[in-house]
Amino acid sequence: MTISMIVARAQNGAIGKDNDMIWSLPDDMKYFKDTTRNHHVLMGRKNFDSLPDSFRPLKNRVNIVITRNKDWSFDGTQVFHDVASGIDYARTNNEEELFVIGGGEIYKQCLPHADRLYITEVYAEFPDADAYFPDVDLSEWKEVSRKKHPKDEKHKYAFDFVVYERS
Repeated sequence: MTISMIVARAQNGAIGKDNDMIWSLPDDMKYFKDTTRNHHVLMGRKNFDSLPDSFRPLKNRVNIVITRNKDWSFDGTQVFHDVASGIDYARTNNEEELFVIGGGEIYKQCLPHADRLYITEVYAEFPDADAYFPDVDLSEWKEVSRKKHPKDEKHKYAFDFVVYERS
């Protein structure tokens, strides 16, 4: 099974503030939906809670939620109390590509296990963010694709869709 991480990240590593996104990039949201559809997605409970009610759980995906709260549950999710158990669940469920979708602490815990990174590199910085993607040593990764997306009437910031695979 391939373990992939998918994230939109600012140049300073910012990914969110106050348990919410810090930008609106509709084409990135479409990319996320298209890339993760029909796969298992692993996320932290706070990330799950940040999803709009109408999107919980994410449709056409197996939602794996990691939480320390032994009493937490939500219909349509698979709940685990550590990342390793969530990864094992996807593996025993014959998933071909598991997508780690955040938040910051879950990304940090999963990065050593990741085989592939789908990073939307947002050309902006957000100094007031409170959630960050962990630093990635790019010498351990090979860029396999990059697609540029300019700033336009629907997108306040330019960004690139980049895929990296572990060397």
